[in-house]
Amino acid sequence: MTLLHVDRLTVARASGAGSPLVDGVSFTVEAGEVVGVVGESGSGKTLTGLALLGLLPDGLAASGSIRFDGRELLTQTRPEWERTRGTDIAMVLQDPSSSLHPMLKLGEQLTDHVRQHLGLSKPAAEARAIELMERVHLREPKRLLGQYPHQLSGGMKQRVSIAIALACDPKLLIADEPTTALDANIRTGIIALLNELRRESGMGIIFVTHDLAMLSTIADRLNVFRTGEIVEAGDSDRIFRSPRHPYTRVLLDAVPQVPWPRPEEVLS
Repeated sequence: MTLLHVDRLTVARASGAGSPLVDGVSFTVEAGEVVGVVGESGSGKTLTGLALLGLLPDGLAASGSIRFDGRELLTQTRPEWERTRGTDIAMVLQDPSSSLHPMLKLGEQLTDHVRQHLGLSKPAAEARAIELMERVHLREPKRLLGQYPHQLSGGMKQRVSIAIALACDPKLLIADEPTTALDANIRTGIIALLNELRRESGMGIIFVTHDLAMLSTIADRLNVFRTGEIVEAGDSDRIFRSPRHPYTRVLLDAVPQVPWPRPEEVLS
């Protein structure tokens, strides 16, 4: 089932000045599928993800079509966007230290989120928070609810960020460089976790990264971005085996020839 259908999405300055920053990109995401979005910095990857959430910076505007679960998102009102974000579509950012509030305990951040979106009572919200912590394989979740972000390692903070994103069982997760600044073992664990979650729930995942080696272990299909356009798209095995665009070949040639373990080989 097609969960997301992006058609000729363009992100440009609202003033009309300059060239589009994202120029007519089209792609789909199926339920339970991982679609990789890869390219160098400034290629339009993150702007595309922000457009899917209605979170473009001031001064930028999106046009084209974003159909999610059968409805058009670009014509949504602000209240409709607020209902969509965090419930139907969620995002995990590359830096959990910036996405978690440093002055609030983890329990407050998790329970406030589920109470706001699901209307749960305080005890029910705490039970849901513990369940989410367990779902992302964090030990002693009840103790962790009383801790602050600075008391956790980088990998643990990223798992908490994923738990918050999963709070309302979204149908689509946008993972924007979710393993940046983490060491190799923790990165592999995060990849394994995301793979496990999509298999369990049928959630679609857009995985944004510059790391083609990492995508080779989890992505079903790839979209290669360059200067705001998709220059190559298709089945990931085919692209890794026989890339057709010169830019894709350049990206692959830059990948160290050190194989990543498959997610199913990793104990989360």
